[in-house]
Amino acid sequence: MYIIIVYDVNVSRVNKVKKFLRQHLVWIQNSVFEGEVTLAEYERIKNGIKELIDESEDSIVIYKLRSSPKRDIIGVEKNPLDDIL
Repeated sequence: MYIIIVYDVNVSRVNKVKKFLRQHLVWIQNSVFEGEVTLAEYERIKNGIKELIDESEDSIVIYKLRSSPKRDIIGVEKNPLDDIL
């Protein structure tokens, strides 16, 4: 499955969340990651995020898609996917 994660977390936790997500997904732009994952990886990511955030204060949105989305970029692309091997 293909997932997109968008997050808004307290500044004291943002670097921990970003570092964790960089281990599993591709950084697209500030607070946005995406990538192809297995169901087991998805569960690992979800559980890892839950350990890092304060659910009473932070917000994580995970979009689950069947395949890679087609993207139109307007303006500067922060992290072009073409750079990935």
